[in-house]
Amino acid sequence: MPEITPNQYDGEFAALLHQREMESLSSSLIAEKVVVAAASGAEKLGLPIGGLIRWALKNGQTPLETIVEQIESSAAAAIARHEKRLDGHDKELKELWEKLLGQEAQTAYRAAVFHGMRTSDPAKHARLGALTINSICADDLIPERLDEVMRAAVELNEHDIRVLKSIYEMQVYFFTPAEMGKPYNFRIDAIRSRWETWWEHYGLTYLTDGGEAFRSSTARLQSTGLIISIGQVHVLAGPSVNDFELLIEGKRFYERLQEVAVSQ
Repeated sequence: MPEITPNQYDGEFAALLHQREMESLSSSLIAEKVVVAAASGAEKLGLPIGGLIRWALKNGQTPLETIVEQIESSAAAAIARHEKRLDGHDKELKELWEKLLGQEAQTAYRAAVFHGMRTSDPAKHARLGALTINSICADDLIPERLDEVMRAAVELNEHDIRVLKSIYEMQVYFFTPAEMGKPYNFRIDAIRSRWETWWEHYGLTYLTDGGEAFRSSTARLQSTGLIISIGQVHVLAGPSVNDFELLIEGKRFYERLQEVAVSQ
């Protein structure tokens, strides 16, 4: 493999992003399915099949170029943070860029763009960009897992992330080897005990709207597979009648977002 030098980084990464944008419309099964599904309605629109995507983009949808730019901006910022962390470690820095320019990374970039097309929210595009780079750097690119975290990135709002942060900080301790080695019923009892204390000390912060936002957030966090209900609370001092367990997918997703600012 040719040697990678620092002055190549920006140009090669930008070239990959441009290539990804061009390939995404021509080779993606997702794009193909969209066109096929829309075929039956094309006549009603008075448009040829080949013009449907352009028509959609011109009628209130976020242009693909804007999505790519927003994801790329956040990705570039995440890369800069990783480069700063590796400053002075030339071997590790070269390995980082080999990952970023690798085939698996290119697949991840395409996936980020397609998930980004599901939303017009720049904050969610920023989330996708940093999450993608952090996943690449962590060698966490199993396609099914990457799809799950990217789906969560575009479906969750800032309040959802705030709730996840609270649950993560409360329960990350239970992912230590010692705690993971305990029988599951012991683990759940300990988590429920932690919730009891949390409701009494912090639950009131989520009661400003009667707890509606908290309940909505926990519903979305459950639907994306990040947490699961473990039964009714012992202390009715918070906005929910249920306690929740942080799942390994929720831990992984939150940790992938650590380079992204989380609203307090």
